[in-house]
Amino acid sequence: MSSIELTPSQKKILRALTNLHKETEDAIKGEDIAEQVDRNPGTIRNQMQSLKALQLVEGVPGPKGGYKPTATAYEALEIQQMDEPAAVPMQHEGEPIDDMIIEEIDLSSVHHPELCRAEIHIQGTLSDIHEDDSVTVGPTPLSKLVIEGTVDGKDDTNNIIILRIDDMVAPAEEPAH
Repeated sequence: MSSIELTPSQKKILRALTNLHKETEDAIKGEDIAEQVDRNPGTIRNQMQSLKALQLVEGVPGPKGGYKPTATAYEALEIQQMDEPAAVPMQHEGEPIDDMIIEEIDLSSVHHPELCRAEIHIQGTLSDIHEDDSVTVGPTPLSKLVIEGTVDGKDDTNNIIILRIDDMVAPAEEPAH
């Protein structure tokens, strides 16, 4: 558990950096982060200074330079870094999404069928996903759980999609003979 308290703005910028870094493994330019979080590149540079002071970001000088997240950055965002995370497929409006990692699925209010919600914690960019879009998550590796739902809201700071669950299926195991 990290003891670093980040502002929502710092969290959003750091989350954008970790998402972009996952895609390329290269240093990420401030302009790319600015575009991702819809902020001015100057604002990003200022925020990066404080994130560097917290040892969450390292600066890479030179023409191919930019910023890279440190291991502490992943801890501060409570992102689990795994070499080969189990793939949980996700579809958005019927199209598969390849560049996201489903970190966690939290089911809330399952006792109330009309209000059944799922919080989907994601590593990746949420910018193309909007309220009332249809999303399917699964099957999960062990239980083969598949959740179909409609986006009810998003938390860009913590990379969470909230789904109104339309259908949830976990196929029964075949009995052993």
